[in-house]
Amino acid sequence: MEFEFDVKMTTAALYDYNMYHTYTSTSGIIGSVAGAIFLVLFAAYMQPYYLIAGVVILLYTPITLYVNSSKQVKLNPMFKNPIHYKMDDEGVTVSSGDEELKVEWDKMIKAQSTNQSILLYTGKKSAWVFPKKDIGEHRYELIEAISTHMPPEKVRIKQ
Repeated sequence: MEFEFDVKMTTAALYDYNMYHTYTSTSGIIGSVAGAIFLVLFAAYMQPYYLIAGVVILLYTPITLYVNSSKQVKLNPMFKNPIHYKMDDEGVTVSSGDEELKVEWDKMIKAQSTNQSILLYTGKKSAWVFPKKDIGEHRYELIEAISTHMPPEKVRIKQ
């Protein structure tokens, strides 16, 4: 099995990945809970500083992630052109411009999905982002390739 496709990284796709990665981590969950607690305290005691703290905590992370995603897409030379992916039985080859990287399947950490993307983690905090709108017809081939070459406990992809 071998197939190839291109992905154009956009602010929306990178933001989707960053939001997912942040809000599924311990710090993201703690931040959300803290913001919600401040809003509950505001409802109970009507003190404006509780409202301000809750809103700031809940809005700071998504706004910061969006701004950082936008900067990264604009400033990273790899994102200037579409990223080309080639998947085969040995692994995934990624190329952009003159640069090329091949990663074997057994080096992949995990695979997950969001509503907008399929994520293939190559490290604890790094992943290849495959926006579902970009991969189109290759979506099912991609899911099959990942499911075939990675242990089931590492794959959490919802269609």
